[in-house]
Amino acid sequence: MAEKGDQTGQLNLGLKYAEGYGVKQDYQEAENWYRLAAGQGDPTAQANLGIMYMAGQGVPNDDGEAAKWFSLAAERGNSLAQNNLAFMYANGRGVTQIYVNAFVWWDIAAE
Repeated sequence: MAEKGDQTGQLNLGLKYAEGYGVKQDYQEAENWYRLAAGQGDPTAQANLGIMYMAGQGVPNDDGEAAKWFSLAAERGNSLAQNNLAFMYANGRGVTQIYVNAFVWWDIAAE
């Protein structure tokens, strides 16, 4: 399904590679499948890409890129991304440190 463009299949295959479930763990392969699902607007895949960039897993460590992916996923209602984006604002990682934005995103995530 993933190879045929199914967004959920792409997300799930990305998860398998990221965690090594049933396949050899491969962050670069996980990033590939997440990026395909994220390109179709999947907020979980977008949040997972943000985590990969924040941690430098299979991609260069890049807080700006992490914040971009968290922002896309947060706008689509992903609470993990909302929390992570708030963290980025609170600590000035990849974005300008703005405590009000951090509070707003933490408040939204808590909802």
